[in-house]
Amino acid sequence: MSAAVRDNKDKNRFELDVGSEVAFANYRLTPQALIITHTETPRSLRGRGIASELVKGALELIRADGKKVIAGCGFVVHYLHKHPEDADLIA
Repeated sequence: MSAAVRDNKDKNRFELDVGSEVAFANYRLTPQALIITHTETPRSLRGRGIASELVKGALELIRADGKKVIAGCGFVVHYLHKHPEDADLIA
């Protein structure tokens, strides 16, 4: 499990520290699922797979919570398409 990815419930987002910067994925909770609405990686970190690591960790946390996910942003749609092993999490 990606220990570095955490659920910041106060801000409704998953976070991944990379050095002094933070990549994050905002979400909204519904009774049935968690909707990831936006992922953001600091410009200086782009192209290094950070967003994929963030989404992978977020999905692990969602799975551990027994919840489902709805891809509300293009990056998560793309990630889930490339990782069919996580298809069981899709609400």
